[in-house]
Amino acid sequence: MNANKHTTHRTSKSDLTRVDAHKIQPHEYDEVPELIDEDFSKGTFKRAGRPVAADPRKQVTIRLPESVLKRWRESGAGWQTRMAKILERRAP
Repeated sequence: MNANKHTTHRTSKSDLTRVDAHKIQPHEYDEVPELIDEDFSKGTFKRAGRPVAADPRKQVTIRLPESVLKRWRESGAGWQTRMAKILERRAP
């Protein structure tokens, strides 16, 4: 399914060799305050990704004539969503 997607390699634009070679010195710890339990209680956790849908989609298999499917695909991006809306309006 993802075989046709082109991926780009992301770069951090950092000199990672220099970063890896750096040895942390004791005086560098003075720059960062020590975290206490109170600091952790103020934190919040956020889930990554899309929000949970109120009406989640479910994958189904449906057999359609090739000509019908071709016309839907040729109608452009979002054709599945448009098809779903029409089906929803026509549902008994």
